[in-house]
Amino acid sequence: MHELITRLNSRESLIGILGLGYVGLPLMLRFAEVGYRVLGFDIDADKVEQLQQGQSYIEHIPAEQIGRAIANGFRATTDFSRATECDALILCVPTPLNRYREPDLSFVLQTTESIIPHLRASQVVVLESTTWPGTTDEELRPRIERTGLKVGKDIFLVFSPEREDPGNPAFQTRTIPKVVGGVTPACREVGLALYAQVIDRLVPVSSTRAAEMTKLLENIHRAVNIGLVNELKIVCDRMDIDIHEVIRAAATKPFGFTPYYPGPGLGGHCIPIDPFYLTWKAREYGLSTRFIELAGEVNANMPHWVVGKIADALNERGQALKDANILVLGIAYKKNVDDRRESPAIEIMEQLQSKGASVSYSDPHVPKFIKMRKYDFDLASIALTPQTLAAADCILIATDHDRFDYDLIKTHARLIVDTRGVYREPAAHIVKA
Repeated sequence: MHELITRLNSRESLIGILGLGYVGLPLMLRFAEVGYRVLGFDIDADKVEQLQQGQSYIEHIPAEQIGRAIANGFRATTDFSRATECDALILCVPTPLNRYREPDLSFVLQTTESIIPHLRASQVVVLESTTWPGTTDEELRPRIERTGLKVGKDIFLVFSPEREDPGNPAFQTRTIPKVVGGVTPACREVGLALYAQVIDRLVPVSSTRAAEMTKLLENIHRAVNIGLVNELKIVCDRMDIDIHEVIRAAATKPFGFTPYYPGPGLGGHCIPIDPFYLTWKAREYGLSTRFIELAGEVNANMPHWVVGKIADALNERGQALKDANILVLGIAYKKNVDDRRESPAIEIMEQLQSKGASVSYSDPHVPKFIKMRKYDFDLASIALTPQTLAAADCILIATDHDRFDYDLIKTHARLIVDTRGVYREPAAHIVKA
């Protein structure tokens, strides 16, 4: 253990990052920035080739940063046998839900099995992927110890949840405090040594289970509060009250209130998914997490509610939703990024199309729709001009990117359905949803 900690502290170790997406790529850049050699692993050969050529496939990560990492020794590979070269192996792979809204650990377990034959003594393995409490100890530890390596003595196993917020310039990998839990105290000590060189503040906890639960609490807190304001949005809509005005007013209270904002549903890889990892695990203990599940139900229903608002708005103007031309503004899950994971805008597009509407979209961050696991539209982003705006029967503001010209939209659109509270002043052709 002490030899490994010494190598980590001296930055002589080779760091392996498994999964080079929205979590793994920023982490790679940070390790490379401080002088570590980094080896990135991914099953996507196209991603590996782009990185090897100094290109970036994530909008908010410029190619220049990839180039600097390469100059500092970064390499990418699809060859998982090279895991044996690394002193640290950090898993940053997806943890989605299956069709029954149950945890899908296939990416974590397949990645673990890929490196198992290549593990050796004096390595640290870290899971950063969000998951249910007990995953690291119950799923990863037995697989690793099948090799004959004893966790906590020969090899070290850690859970340290990712806390990336893509596109948020206020926080960087370095400045976001890092929670670290180990299967044993020795594992935690090695994990702290690994991250101490790249993260400003570390938050050690007593176990991997505590670290896993910490991440779930963070996202459940947000999901429940967003579910609350989404439900209040429907109530306010019936009462002819602007929920955004109410939230702005309540937010002036200097204590005891934190503003959360409604929208067309939940998006991103964490908030729509993570709460269900806990609800699933709680059933093992005979517990029903009704509060969490209710918030999930409210949030999951929001795209359907938005489609209903569009249909009502068109109907009031003497037009059916079927065969209407709907232009969706913003298909990323939040403003100013290109991340479409779990985006409610795309679910809305699917529902609109299933009801016979003609759907197009404009998103300066997503120039062409790339096939997703659940969705595939043969569409590309269209430019917003007076002509394209006027040609649409309805403009749906699904994601409020800063690069949209909202004055232009308001002037030339015949009907606007605003799910983000962009327009504060009422207008005859603007419907809040």
